[in-house]
Amino acid sequence: MKLKQGSFLWYLYLDKLYCLLSVRNVKALVQYFHLLDVHRKKTLNDVLFYHFLHHVTDLKRNQITIVFNMLDWNAVGEIGFDQFYMLVCILLAQENHLEEQFIFRHSRPVFELLDLDGELKIGPSNFHMYNFLFNIKKQQLRDLYHDFDITGDCRLNYKEFKLFTIFSMDKYQESQKAVKEEKESSAQK
Repeated sequence: MKLKQGSFLWYLYLDKLYCLLSVRNVKALVQYFHLLDVHRKKTLNDVLFYHFLHHVTDLKRNQITIVFNMLDWNAVGEIGFDQFYMLVCILLAQENHLEEQFIFRHSRPVFELLDLDGELKIGPSNFHMYNFLFNIKKQQLRDLYHDFDITGDCRLNYKEFKLFTIFSMDKYQESQKAVKEEKESSAQK
């Protein structure tokens, strides 16, 4: 998934440490949300949501529908600003290759989004359905359930999911450190 260059989201800055927008960017996003809300209901329905995501990303129709259904967890056919903000942060995190950081920093909301049936457990099918948003590869998914499914039921509860996020963050930081050290050693040569 890629953001389309020149779209409104292209100009927003996502803090790399906390994976949140600045107050100035949130104010701009609120104004943008109000512009999209043509019905003045402080929500976006599925049609408005589709056209927004189609305009700013390269997601396909079925992927946009999957994302809408994930955010519209109470099945009212609309999403509010809170869900819109979460989506924008997810999109910006992916654009900036900060998926692991985002999942780590926002593990509870991400877990709740992935827990489609409300059973407080996430199965592999949930991850597979949203792999285009969080960039989780099949091998990572296999490793995830092999290493972190402590209960052995092939579904992760929140504690198991949190362990996964901590481990992923550690791996991400180690890889970033290795890249930095490699750059420094090549610069010294």
